[in-house]
Amino acid sequence: MIHPPFLQKGDKIAMVSVAGKVNREPVEKARKLLEDEDFVVEIGSHAFDAYNQFAGTDADRASDMQKALDDPDVRAIFFTRGGYGSVRTFMMLDWTGFHNSPKWLVGFSDITVFHAYLSQNGVASVHGVMSSFFFEEGVRTTSFDQLNGLLRGSSLEYKIDANNLNIPGKCGGELVGGNLSILVSLRGTPLDRSLEGKVLFIEDILEFDYHIDRMMMNLKFGGVLSNLAGLIVGYFTETKPSGTPFGKSDLEIIRDAVADYGYPVVFGFPAGHELPNYPLVMGSEISVDATVDKVFIRQFL
Repeated sequence: MIHPPFLQKGDKIAMVSVAGKVNREPVEKARKLLEDEDFVVEIGSHAFDAYNQFAGTDADRASDMQKALDDPDVRAIFFTRGGYGSVRTFMMLDWTGFHNSPKWLVGFSDITVFHAYLSQNGVASVHGVMSSFFFEEGVRTTSFDQLNGLLRGSSLEYKIDANNLNIPGKCGGELVGGNLSILVSLRGTPLDRSLEGKVLFIEDILEFDYHIDRMMMNLKFGGVLSNLAGLIVGYFTETKPSGTPFGKSDLEIIRDAVADYGYPVVFGFPAGHELPNYPLVMGSEISVDATVDKVFIRQFL
């Protein structure tokens, strides 16, 4: 696995919008914070465009992303937000320049499309906060500080309380995944890959309970869940009951789908569409030790 170089003072960061249209204010505040951390920041020419629900046309979003990928001075690409549209942008990109000079890509949610491509091609990336998560009530978040430290070379070690749905145990392997809806939408595409022996991370937002079950059954029926080394479940934010009660909570649906496999399962890991949003390095090795009281997670960079 290739880990791009860690960031240093004076390095250039590109901020690009590849999916949903973006409010300018949080992005400008994020730019100022990164500049205060001694980075040089360049915002994409079309970052604040609006074309229906997207941040500009597919071609314009791809143009900004392509420029960032090809610029050898850019050491990291921060996505401004998710929403929807990353896959449309992705299909228009040429990754040759990036692979000649790999750099960190940082984001979550719809950005799972990019994490999938990079892990498939042996390059680590960061599932971490985007612009609107840099601040909370005007104060820089711990999640941003964790991300900043990680990109400068700090190790990742987490200790969280056990959840009563957890399945205790130890495991290790390459960390993959991201947003569950995006992962399932990539099934059958060139970005689909075997997850055998991998530690899968999932999170989601605004999904009906029956749709969570539908996605988990897709992964189960497709043989994906049975071959994992372990499962880490982040936030399932603002999930919704359907008109007819399903009879289980969102997390109970997930647990029931994997209960028979015997590998460790961790619920309540603080990552996804809420704060705190701990950074994770997708494509990098991870170790999980889930006891009845605590969960210890470490990543190897």
